[in-house]
Amino acid sequence: MADGGAGTGPIRLALVGVGNCASSLVQGIARHTGRNDATGLMHPRIGPWGAGDIRVVAAWDIDRRKVGRDVAEAIFAPPNCTARFCPDVPATGTVVRMGPVLDGVAPHMAEHPEEQTFLPADAPEPDRAAVVEALREAGAEVMVNYLPVGSQKATEFYAACALEAGVAFVNAIPVFIASDPGWAERFRAAGVPIIGDDIKAQLGATIVHRTLADLFRRRGVRLERTYQLNTGGNTDFLNMWARDRLASKKRSKTEAVQAVVGERLAEGDIHVGPSDYVAWQKDNKVAFIRLEGTLFGGVPMHLELRLSVEDSPNSAGVAIDMIRLARLARDRGLAGPVEGPAAFLCKHPPRQMTDEEAHAATEAFLRDG
Repeated sequence: MADGGAGTGPIRLALVGVGNCASSLVQGIARHTGRNDATGLMHPRIGPWGAGDIRVVAAWDIDRRKVGRDVAEAIFAPPNCTARFCPDVPATGTVVRMGPVLDGVAPHMAEHPEEQTFLPADAPEPDRAAVVEALREAGAEVMVNYLPVGSQKATEFYAACALEAGVAFVNAIPVFIASDPGWAERFRAAGVPIIGDDIKAQLGATIVHRTLADLFRRRGVRLERTYQLNTGGNTDFLNMWARDRLASKKRSKTEAVQAVVGERLAEGDIHVGPSDYVAWQKDNKVAFIRLEGTLFGGVPMHLELRLSVEDSPNSAGVAIDMIRLARLARDRGLAGPVEGPAAFLCKHPPRQMTDEEAHAATEAFLRDG
């Protein structure tokens, strides 16, 4: 159970998965440490914390190029390929530990060159007791889950560890924990807050697609059909070549758009999801979005958009908000899903809201403390 009253020390963070998203997050923390810079942040301060007031105190990965290295070195090891926007990240003093592989590595990943794929370390895999002990020894307060898409068993393993250790859980991937009633009740019963599932990028394909779909609704345009096709060259896109790992991701992104269209589209009239892996794109993501609708008088119209972004930095500022909100919820003694912030910052929250409603709910959450 969390103690009441907001603390003022740095937030003690545990990282699960030291991939491109973790790299952008750690670089962002380093870039903002000791600087009064609000560039790219939705909330310069949440509670007493700025973006630089986060310390990585524990981390797990399974790749032999990362395990045993300081987090500040591991974030730049292959197969990570995101932008290096803060090249001088100081040592954290936290060494990446070996995690359990479970379903975190798809078999097809082994068919690709080493610089594009995961190389599991030849090291003992920890059991839950070992991870819980490490969290407690490190004094971790918030855990962020950055495992590959489709890591159902591995995500559940770390979620159970967070529950036992009393660590707030931020689920940045589309494995449904916060939005699963059974897991949500387990977090409520344990007195532990959770924010999830599946992080929305700062200005990514899903938030842009949602905004356009909502604009159609507000302006009285009947949305007839829509698609979102994405390409990228990072391990996330390569991992999702295994279509069985893609189901939750596709559902998460599709429901994020369906939630704002008013009248739900038939399954055959909406396609939202990752589409292909293009190795040379690396961490650059390109999205092609098309919406077809009907104006007054039954006159047809369509809108097409191409969006190109560096994928992982596009979510790092959002993750910094989620981490600070999770710590705030923990300090307030809250338990279970934190619904307003989850609806604002995640694609598949426990309760979907329009972005305007979710923003208002998040601002109310910040004021209510």
